[in-house]
Amino acid sequence: MHPDARGITLRHADLRAVIVRTGAGLADLQSAGRPLIAGHAAGDAPVGYQGVVLAPWPNRIGDGRYTFDGTGFRLPLTEPDRGNALHGLVSDVPWTLVDHTGHSVRLTYRLHPTAGYPFTLDLAVDYSLTDAGLSFRLTATNVGDRPAPYGGSFHPYLVAGPGGTGVDDWILQSPAARYLTVDPVRLLPGHISREPRFDFREPTKLAGVEVDHAFTDIAFTEDGLARLTLVDANGVGVGMTWDRSCPWLQLCTPGDRFPRLARRALAVEPMTCPPDAFRSGVDVITLAPGAAHTLWLRIEPVG
Repeated sequence: MHPDARGITLRHADLRAVIVRTGAGLADLQSAGRPLIAGHAAGDAPVGYQGVVLAPWPNRIGDGRYTFDGTGFRLPLTEPDRGNALHGLVSDVPWTLVDHTGHSVRLTYRLHPTAGYPFTLDLAVDYSLTDAGLSFRLTATNVGDRPAPYGGSFHPYLVAGPGGTGVDDWILQSPAARYLTVDPVRLLPGHISREPRFDFREPTKLAGVEVDHAFTDIAFTEDGLARLTLVDANGVGVGMTWDRSCPWLQLCTPGDRFPRLARRALAVEPMTCPPDAFRSGVDVITLAPGAAHTLWLRIEPVG
């Protein structure tokens, strides 16, 4: 077995996580043997971007075209059937392991100029297990000589309950008040809506709910944190907490494209910017040469 296929195991108290170098991904996370994510074997390829890092943009860029600092760029269409550039450039590349303790790990990747993204970024991911859960931190530093557009996210699929159930049995509570409508064919964003069908601010059973939308107007506490929970009828499940670096949140109930995940997990992705941000300019981060940006989140057992 290739060493990369074994994954990197972290342990703390009853928590266990497995990290893989490809995409700096989270392959497994358990609390006292109970899964908190829909994971995969360390030697298997993830499906549906399971647990990987999304950078230098999350979500979709329509037609792969955008303009930055007065110059037009065109990215490869990595979602060709929908005509989009999807989820950045680092989800399927091998990251470098630079530090590993029993409960934490750091991986890094230098993103060199490439087609449609002629900028140079140093990316670092830090995972750490504590009593509170698994912390994830993504830092991007512009090590080039020109400003760079940037956005980031992380793509875990959360699961609730002790196993054997699915989305239709779970209850979601999310701090987001509004969401972006989407084109049902290409999943590109439309307008911001307050329609009650996707208002999960109160605990809401997900039976029959199909969602693949970005949410905003997130209620952050005075400490600058937001929290989401996904639990079963007994209140057992998983939570996610994140900071103000991510004012957007993607929620997705995977469908038939990914049979292994269909209606059996909920993708929860705090994002620095909305879908198609490189084209719209909404919340795109401009990293000056030498500047850095960090986002943080934590996945937590509940119940």
